[in-house]
Amino acid sequence: MDRKIHLDENEMPDRWYNILPDLPEPLPPPLDPETNEPVKPEKLGAIFPKELIRQEMSDERYIKIPEAILEIYRLWRPTPLIRATRLERYLKTPARIYYKYEGVSPPGSHKPNTAVAQAYYNAKEGVERLTTETGAGQWGSALAFAANLFDMGCRVYMVKASYYQKPYRRVLMELWNAEVIPSPSNLTDSGRKILENDPDSPGSLGIAISEAVEDAVKDDGTNYSLGSVLNHVMLHQTIIGLEVKKQLEIAEESPDIMVGCVGGGSNFAGLVFPFIKDGGMEFIAVEPESCPTLTKGEYRYDFGDIAGFTPLLKMYTLGKDFIPPPIHAGGLRYHGDAPTLSLLVKSGIVDARAVPQVDTFRAGKIFAETEGVPPAPESTHAIKVVIDEALKAKKTGEEKTIVFNLSGHGHFDLKAYQDFMEGKLA
Repeated sequence: MDRKIHLDENEMPDRWYNILPDLPEPLPPPLDPETNEPVKPEKLGAIFPKELIRQEMSDERYIKIPEAILEIYRLWRPTPLIRATRLERYLKTPARIYYKYEGVSPPGSHKPNTAVAQAYYNAKEGVERLTTETGAGQWGSALAFAANLFDMGCRVYMVKASYYQKPYRRVLMELWNAEVIPSPSNLTDSGRKILENDPDSPGSLGIAISEAVEDAVKDDGTNYSLGSVLNHVMLHQTIIGLEVKKQLEIAEESPDIMVGCVGGGSNFAGLVFPFIKDGGMEFIAVEPESCPTLTKGEYRYDFGDIAGFTPLLKMYTLGKDFIPPPIHAGGLRYHGDAPTLSLLVKSGIVDARAVPQVDTFRAGKIFAETEGVPPAPESTHAIKVVIDEALKAKKTGEEKTIVFNLSGHGHFDLKAYQDFMEGKLA
């Protein structure tokens, strides 16, 4: 069998999958913090285009992908599903390991699947500029890439710890004509308030979201884009899992275990959501021990940002004021999780695990040594659990099929690997 399973461009899915109709119970609605009632669509219209609001609340199981988006997707999609045979041999496991490689996109991760869609719908409604936040820079670079394609301005509030840890992510965003601001900043009221209390704040995704939302609200020609958590973001990412379904059919495989790393939940959802209703397999969401939202958070309504600008979302949360340590997996440093994913964890359909930073980099190095690809620090969390499950199969002798999402490459994260190899990681 071929090691890489490719699809032709004409086999790329032309619809996204919406999990809302297939959840085990209705999703609790976002609440307006002023009234504690379900938020009205017109209130979301201050920062989102009408079509994304419609997708956010849609009960259609499949939503057609516009041809203009498919045309851009074809720059890198369909992405390959790869059998990790060298990792299997290294582990001496009877398990078969497959990874969906999203690092082949121009920004190097899964993020442009939704960035392109969001930029398209905003441009179609006459929006001139987008603001957003970014942790490690994967989402920021994806939105910079997408906004540039549609001739839109883009301002990215980058978590300050990552801004200095990953300077070349900033350069990549600027190459696509985005303005990159270290957050917290003096450009917004919410940023200034944080800096007054803590001038050396490393920042967090919650803070950067507050700055980006505040910026968008104050400018009529600007909208806000979010890279994870919301239903329409999960929806756009399902092209990953829909491709995997076709690729596994070609390989004549059925997954026993599906694994993805989780910050807000978008790459995990993209891989796993199209398989949820099939059942008969284990779904494992992996997060950092330093930001254990699913494993130690509370399932309740909370703000998505530190200043309280967003609607209240029913999700697992560590509290909007929680600022995680500045670990290298900046994309996983978020206090909450997608409401859809949170409901699946609460229902016992998805299992959540937390892993320590050093162990994830050890797994990432093994993967780089065997498969050749240096994975993003976020993706190493998934790889750590994949290795654990493959070794468990080795003990039991079970021929399990394990599929995971390699959500991005680590070419911009080599300083993190240097710190790991020099024993400097906490």
